[in-house]
Amino acid sequence: MKKKAFKAAFPYTLPICVGFLFLGMSYGFMMRSKGFSFVYPLCMSFFIYAGSMEFVTANLLLSAFNPVYAFFLTLMVNARHLFYGISMLEKYKNTGWKKFYLIFGMCDESFTVNCTVDPPEDVDRGWFMFFVNALNQFYWVAGATSGALLGYVIHFNTKGIDFVMTALFVVMFINQWEEAEDHKPALVGVICSVICLMLFGSDNFILPAMASIILCFLGMKKYEEKRKKECIQEG
Repeated sequence: MKKKAFKAAFPYTLPICVGFLFLGMSYGFMMRSKGFSFVYPLCMSFFIYAGSMEFVTANLLLSAFNPVYAFFLTLMVNARHLFYGISMLEKYKNTGWKKFYLIFGMCDESFTVNCTVDPPEDVDRGWFMFFVNALNQFYWVAGATSGALLGYVIHFNTKGIDFVMTALFVVMFINQWEEAEDHKPALVGVICSVICLMLFGSDNFILPAMASIILCFLGMKKYEEKRKKECIQEG
């Protein structure tokens, strides 16, 4: 059963492997450039396992201790996982002890595979989803750890390497802009971020920007629902 599930899950994780190894190594190099031992990216990628937040955590570890700020920042950055979790409740039923790891190890890429792919009829769904999560996390941990270890022997100017995550989000933003017909969500994000940057400065604008974006989206959703009701009543 396990062997079949592993063989079924492995091909779906190969494209993710390439991206995770590259980004993971960049993260490991960045941590090493900031003076951290390879143990930090190894443990952080294993226990935190929240790509973008791990990049942010590197700066949090070097700044003044502020657990409240760290908590709310983490909540805002990873708030999308709340909706991921709700949508996966039905699929996680009857998976036994595997459910705990499925919840912990649900990253964006694992969610996409487990949400859209139906395993073969002779493959247990619980074990299929388990191996999708486990393989993806293995790629990330391996990339982060190997990047940090290579940082000991390969010495080069690492100035700007922490920009890799920013570059990733810029590319994702451009791709979504090109694929989406409705640009209002993207414009809301940009406008709220710029306003909060001007008001609160570069060190403190993230939390207000995230909060204002969520409030704007909630307001837009209520407005759309109200307009639909009015259209139905008029029709």
